Amino acid sequence: MNAFNNTSPMPIFDGIDQLTNSLDDARQALTLHSGLGASALSGAILEDLIHSFSFLMSYNGSTATFNSYRREIERLLQWTFYVRETSLSQLGRQDMEDYIHFCQAPPKNWIGTRQLARFKKKSGTRVPNPQWRPFVVTNGKHVNEFELSQKSLQALFAVLSTYFNYLLQDGYLDLNPIALVRQKSRFIQKHAYTAPIRRISNLQWDYILETVEELARQHPVEHERSLFVMRCLFGMYLRISELVADERSTPVMGDFQMDADGHWWLRVVGKGNKARMVTVSDDMLEALKRYRAARNLSSLPPPGDNTPLIPRIKGRGPVTSTRQIRYLVQFCFDQAYQKMAGEGLSDDAQELKAATVHWLRHTGISEDVQFRPKEHVKEDAGHASMATTDRYINTAMRERHASARHKKLKPDY
Repeated sequence: MNAFNNTSPMPIFDGIDQLTNSLDDARQALTLHSGLGASALSGAILEDLIHSFSFLMSYNGSTATFNSYRREIERLLQWTFYVRETSLSQLGRQDMEDYIHFCQAPPKNWIGTRQLARFKKKSGTRVPNPQWRPFVVTNGKHVNEFELSQKSLQALFAVLSTYFNYLLQDGYLDLNPIALVRQKSRFIQKHAYTAPIRRISNLQWDYILETVEELARQHPVEHERSLFVMRCLFGMYLRISELVADERSTPVMGDFQMDADGHWWLRVVGKGNKARMVTVSDDMLEALKRYRAARNLSSLPPPGDNTPLIPRIKGRGPVTSTRQIRYLVQFCFDQAYQKMAGEGLSDDAQELKAATVHWLRHTGISEDVQFRPKEHVKEDAGHASMATTDRYINTAMRERHASARHKKLKPDY
């Protein structure tokens, strides 16, 4: 049964829209994982799966939250079933510490080099994707370069703590083993400084814009959309989840709205299913006009315009996957990287290669807090507290560095 020494385990959980009921889904998963179904622990494993599916279904109100919880629970169950060869009820504190060490250095056959769908359609049936892996390295790194970040460790603790508490309250387990580790945690680093905001430079953003504008001129059907997405992520600090249709909302052109004073706003539904109004600048309004013109629409959206904001290139309807937006942005980054590298800006190009889609939001906020009231930036960004917005204000760090810049290792006397 053990997949640790030979092949990567298959995925367990399909997408949020594929779940039916916890019992049927658990039986289907056990059937796909034939080795588990044939083991002496099959009864206990089936119960683990039933409760795990039930837990995930309670988070079907948000695709992003569901995906985050699915990732952590799937990894834990694969390790529990395939590596530990046991069930959840047998896990204790030492097991969880061993599991964390495993996540920090998983075997190479558990690591992929890009995000892939867990399941595919084959002859009308959903089947596991054999190329999918539980862990992934990005930005062109090799599997040998895998590293579990502090942010990922924090997510592991947070999700599994919620998961085990659910199983505890449901009467399925007698203890929360991750809580025992957290009390004496030596895994999460604490530091006395605020981690710097990861952002792209103004030069890199210039190259990105120039590159995508050129792509839009060459292939307007596809890349006028790319240009608009990039401008939304930077100019209005949107999250990619706020551009795609999901169970919370479907972004449409009519979400751009003019108030009684002639000012334009964009209504978005963000984290926690909270709606907010985002300021639309004059430049952003011109970007919207260009985008609509490319789609043969009127200059500005009339009230109630239900045209999808970000449509599929092939087929009808809106984009429904954040993965599609992520790939779109990564393609733009890659093209800009090649342009910078080709023009001799190798260092700047290399820095851009490490960028992720969320850096555009970070960059837009970091730029705006320099000249806009931070309360306004907070509302547009949808930050829950001013403390989050304050992280983007780096004046104090600049002054601190400036005061130390000319310190001498050999002082003049």
